[in-house]
Amino acid sequence: MTQPATIVGLGEVLWDLLPSGKQLGGAPANFAYMANVLGDCGVVASRVGADALGREAREAMDTLGITTCYVEEDAFRPTGTVEVRVDAAGQPEFTIAESVAWDALEWTPQWAELALKADVLCFGSLAQRAPASRATIRRFLEAAPLETLRVYDVNLRHTFFTKAVLHESLQLAHVVKLNDQELPRIADLLALGGSTDEDRAQRLLQAYHLRLVCITRGDRGSLLVADGKIATHPGFKIKVADAVGAGDAFTACLAHNFLRGATLDEINEEANRLAAWVATQVGATPSTGGRDLSEILEGIGN
Repeated sequence: MTQPATIVGLGEVLWDLLPSGKQLGGAPANFAYMANVLGDCGVVASRVGADALGREAREAMDTLGITTCYVEEDAFRPTGTVEVRVDAAGQPEFTIAESVAWDALEWTPQWAELALKADVLCFGSLAQRAPASRATIRRFLEAAPLETLRVYDVNLRHTFFTKAVLHESLQLAHVVKLNDQELPRIADLLALGGSTDEDRAQRLLQAYHLRLVCITRGDRGSLLVADGKIATHPGFKIKVADAVGAGDAFTACLAHNFLRGATLDEINEEANRLAAWVATQVGATPSTGGRDLSEILEGIGN
């Protein structure tokens, strides 16, 4: 693929209430923003409240260059918020508000049109915590063309997931991304077995007929497993500002390069480098400041 891809982040849009102030967040928005940074057309399909935070979310997305055409408005539920505390190692801890706008995603003709033109659909577990949104997300995935790449970025949060959600999501996915803390939990929950990351990832790949399983390992890089192939990356040594959004950047870069036929080693290198840059910045949607992205990334780890 040589043209910019239409890459859709499907699910929650919310405000991350960070110690340094509030930042637009939610994995789909972070993912879509980084897709744009990479030169693709990142789109968010989500829902905000008809409130001040909802208006601010739209304004923030406009400022970031993310279209709001597919962001619904809820007259009854508030815009989502997440209180984010960052520990001494720069890792985020989340308190997620419930019964918010993105818990009531609705299937619309406009979303049906978006599904038909999507090259990538990325979805997670959190936005499926409410039955209405879970049903809408499934309908979106089923409405997309067969060739549309479906990426399941697991993102387990607190108790906002079930075995049924995990199983169904894995069945609908082509590519799965999760971290090394989530992998053993999922392997146990789904009775996959395995004692190492490589073994568990292989079993996950085979059980759900996946094209690729990606295990992120924080500052220790990542592991990619495809049919008959394994690739590891040690990560980059950086000074972490906060890790919010680093995983979403990794996912966007993975999708961008996978679409273009990159090797596992190439995907690992590029995705780790982009995620490392985001981790050196505050918030999940750092600006390039008008600089060329390749120039910025060249300095990572040096």
